[in-house]
Formats: sequence, C-alpha cells, structure tokens
Amino acid sequence: MKKLIISACLLGESCRYDGKSKPCEAIEELKKNYHLIPVCPECMGGLPTPRPPAEIQADGRVVNREGRDVTANYRAGAEATLEIARREGCTLALLKEKSPSCGKGRIYDGSFTGTLTDGNGICAALLTENGIEVLGESEVEKTFGRFSLKTS
Repeated sequence: MKKLIISACLLGESCRYDGKSKPCEAIEELKKNYHLIPVCPECMGGLPTPRPPAEIQADGRVVNREGRDVTANYRAGAEATLEIARREGCTLALLKEKSPSCGKGRIYDGSFTGTLTDGNGICAALLTENGIEVLGESEVEKTFGRFSLKTS
C-alpha cells in the first residue's frame, strides 16, 4: 500500500492554530488505498495548540499576530516532516491549503487581513524542493477521483 503524508488537521486532529481541525470527508476514501501518515509541522516544530495565527512576511520570516518571529519553529517542523517522508518512502503529500506551513500555491500575505497571495508554506516548499509532490485538500477529488481512488 502506498504511503501518503497528510496534514493531521484534515484527518480531524485538533492541532490547528485555533485548536480546531478541518476534517475533509473526501479524504476518508484515501484510507482504502493509502497508508496515511499524519503530520502537523507547526506542532512538530514545537508550537502549542492553540497558538496565535502566523503568516509569512514579504522577507520570508514567519511572524505570529503578536509580532513574535516563529520562523525557526516552522523550519524545524518542515524538516521533521521531510525526514518522516523520506523514512517512509513517501513521494506525495496532501496538506492544508492556505497554511503558512502547509499551504500550496496560495497563502495569506502576511498582513493578517485575510488577503491571499501566490506562494507556498514553509513545509510545502521544502517538500516540493525535495521532490515530493504536494497537493491541497481541494485537489483530492480532481487528483484521485470521487469514487475510484486509484494507487497507480
């Protein structure tokens, strides 16, 4: 069975900054064909749950709403996730969209106004740079199909 790195919050784990989860029903079908390996790079980087929201700034630093630089935590969590992916032989990751760690393609712009901009979260970028394909949860049905989720 293929292995898939997945954001723990998408599986219902309450690890998001607000102490909640973001379960995605479509992901339940993946369990039939994939061994899901849940990760939360932010928690793995030593951040508590709940925690102040954080966004990537124009200079690449990750700063929380209180003004604290949490870049080192985000990098540590990304490195830990990459290590798990390598150890488990994962070539694919399904991560939480818009997140400063897991977001792929679109993330919040660093202004804490809810404005999105092009870019990747710290973990998504590191995984991509290391040859691991990163998908967001909105890509589940498009990538895997609604009812016949194939492993080929």
